[in-house]
Amino acid sequence: MGFPKDFVWGTSTSSYQIEGAAYEDGKGLSVWDIMCREPNTIWQGNTGDVACDHYHRYKEDVALMKKVGLGAYRFSISWPRVMPEGTAKINAEGLGFYDKLVDELKANGIEPYATLFHWDFPYELYHRGGWLNRQSSDWFAEYAGVVVEKLSDRVSNWITLNEPQCLIGLGHLDGIHAPRLKLPLSDVLLAGHNVLLAHGKAVQAIRSKSKGECRVGYAPVGVVVMPAAENEADIRAAREAMFSIVNKNCWNNTWWMDPVFLGRYPEDGLSVYGTDMPKIEPADMETICQPLDFFGVNIYQGSEVCMGPDGMPQELPKPVDCEFTAMGWPITESALYWGPKFFYERYKKPVIITENGMANADWVALDGGVHDPQRIDFLQRYLRALRRASEEGVDVRGYFLWSLMDNFEWTFGFNKRFGIIYVDYNTQQRILKDSAYWYRDIIASNGDALDETRHG
Repeated sequence: MGFPKDFVWGTSTSSYQIEGAAYEDGKGLSVWDIMCREPNTIWQGNTGDVACDHYHRYKEDVALMKKVGLGAYRFSISWPRVMPEGTAKINAEGLGFYDKLVDELKANGIEPYATLFHWDFPYELYHRGGWLNRQSSDWFAEYAGVVVEKLSDRVSNWITLNEPQCLIGLGHLDGIHAPRLKLPLSDVLLAGHNVLLAHGKAVQAIRSKSKGECRVGYAPVGVVVMPAAENEADIRAAREAMFSIVNKNCWNNTWWMDPVFLGRYPEDGLSVYGTDMPKIEPADMETICQPLDFFGVNIYQGSEVCMGPDGMPQELPKPVDCEFTAMGWPITESALYWGPKFFYERYKKPVIITENGMANADWVALDGGVHDPQRIDFLQRYLRALRRASEEGVDVRGYFLWSLMDNFEWTFGFNKRFGIIYVDYNTQQRILKDSAYWYRDIIASNGDALDETRHG
């Protein structure tokens, strides 16, 4: 059976991580531009000022995408590049970059998947309260409308927001990501509610302004819980744990998904967060719960549970011999089976894996190649798990590998390499890794080559 015949094979990137040109052609500042100026925040003082210089090298990069055989490319648009102050004034040169990128993709037979927001929030709007200001959802909708009016004659696939759990949890609760805030939970939940409103209003803007057919989705983190054994009790425990809220933080699924797909906050979350809940206006949930065409989700790892003796899910410690990626994330390929399966059961939307991949210790070998057998093995394991979900009836429509190329990995700077294309940051030379050639074969066979064990 394998994957459906029209399965979408792609890669993902984000604007701040690859574009560079941070101060060129009228671009405004983002909160990440500002954070990267602060000492002792990013590994070795790295910044996204130049990154992969994709802003100037997009034609070369699209040619490499074609060489890999990509059917689709998921990229994000820099809000302050398009609207330097976040609202009102449109920067024609900034918007023009994405116009040219889309043309280049279409000319090479690659379908664009545009993400409207991947964390590079306009610094000017941060001064006006950022996501704590209820008006932020209107600012975002205005920006979404500008982008859609320009690109929707060629872009049909839209993603509103990337990983609100990280955006709010790491950026506003833990103070690790921009804008480096450590807010009380009540403010964290307020910012989160405004982000969800922004999602809903952006969907409305996309649908009202699109010049052609449009398909709209969303890309939260998939916090996956897997059963320790494939028996009824452990499967029930995993499903229950995956859709429960027990901690006063942002690391869960349902707080960020139930409002979007079901039109309500989950009862256990309301109970856990209690008096820290923000004020919700009467029409808010209706605004947030807009019709979506697919369930986008980023999945890298999962945790295991069994059904405990008390009838409650019991998380299992990682085994002593557990393998980890260069990020220190456990390699748990069955997350790409159980995650899509459980999400499809609950939300009943076609699933697109909007990110999956691994950081590896990659370097240029003496023969001039970049040999990454660990990544090939990782991807083969995860994609086989995804194929199993598809074969068992989960409506899986696409897979976007993170990432097209090595890039600026947020606070880790250039120290973590996720790409299937190696980037020499001193010369900007690109080298296709062994995994890029392997992925080309997977794409060409629509996944059938997953049964081969060639590594490199």
